[in-house]
Amino acid sequence: MPSAGSAPPRMPSGRRRLRILLLAPHPFFQQRGTPIAERALLEVLSAQGHSVDVLTFPEGEAVDIPGCTIYRTPLLPGVRNVRPGFSLKKLLYDALLFVRAAALARKGRYDVIHAVEESAFIGLVLGSLFRIPYVYDMDSSLPEQMIERYPMLGRLRRALGAMEGLAVRRATAILTVCKSVEEIAWGHAPERLIVRVEDTSILGMGGDEGVVERIADRIGSAGGPIAMYVGNLEKYQGIDLLLEAFQRVSAEEPAANLVIIGGDEARIRHYNGLARRLGVGARVHFLGPRPLSQLGAYLRQADVLVSPRITGNNTPMKIYSYLDSGRPLVATRLPTHTQVLDDEIACLVDPTPADLAAGMLRLFRDAELRTELARRAQERFQREFSPQVFRERIVRFYDQLERLLPTRVA
Repeated sequence: MPSAGSAPPRMPSGRRRLRILLLAPHPFFQQRGTPIAERALLEVLSAQGHSVDVLTFPEGEAVDIPGCTIYRTPLLPGVRNVRPGFSLKKLLYDALLFVRAAALARKGRYDVIHAVEESAFIGLVLGSLFRIPYVYDMDSSLPEQMIERYPMLGRLRRALGAMEGLAVRRATAILTVCKSVEEIAWGHAPERLIVRVEDTSILGMGGDEGVVERIADRIGSAGGPIAMYVGNLEKYQGIDLLLEAFQRVSAEEPAANLVIIGGDEARIRHYNGLARRLGVGARVHFLGPRPLSQLGAYLRQADVLVSPRITGNNTPMKIYSYLDSGRPLVATRLPTHTQVLDDEIACLVDPTPADLAAGMLRLFRDAELRTELARRAQERFQREFSPQVFRERIVRFYDQLERLLPTRVA
């Protein structure tokens, strides 16, 4: 059954009220990158007076966004806990998403399909069948994502790239999340409307912070410095690298602590075991998931924030909250980070245990550097990545898109 939000705001003068089908090929809502970005997008579209039907997987929290109605595919018996990235579970639900999307498109009289990630291929087919333009919301390069997870697919790189190129060329417009993905889109279709809109901070999202635990009380810290990582615990995030680096940090700063927020039970058990084998189990603290509304309160309790990602070409969404937090950041010197970060606003290090450890130790020991990096990071965030900048860019993109859409026949 669909869930409907309250009545949308009045349409701003001079703008057309669009009827949009947004395809979200994953559980929605969940507290992780892409669903969070989609929620922010939906809130902007709602504020502009557009009407949006969201089609997503059966898992996920209910959310109430004015002007938005959420539809879900049926729940497949025994197929649960769909995780990020390419998988058989995701393919099964993508097939159901296609069937349900076709039914909605046949009777929905949509002006545009906003297709996220691999649902661009659903948008391509439905666009041809029902003459509905589609937007390819390109969060990453699908061939690169698939090959990183399953290296044996490397032999299919050219074919996968051709499929991605077809989805880009047939789209009316492409919305990209970072510079590297934007460059891929330009390579496929330089004549198309291609717009880059980076993510923004999620600090303050979800309402009042409420009562937040004091990390120092929980971990029994005797005043030692705290490094913090927030996010899922998938391999590409570099958690192995982080723990190996912290082993070196702990040898030089025995009172230091590493706090890790996020991850499911299976991954937490796995990395807890690795921390114990590395001899740092007593100083590595897995807090599990925490509410979005409390993220800022947790970040402010850290001395240093860490992003150890080792693969991928899109910028981690956490980076924008890190920049907004008032705490200094150490991150791997890879394109996933350097398309947003530089040495003026972050401590960038090579993706090795020794270099990551050296970066954390440097920030632990230099209070002046911590203060200066955090100050410059917040200033950059306000200029380039604030929620207001995000909203303005989405509104501008949809204004440009509207001029490319056919006039609706009454």
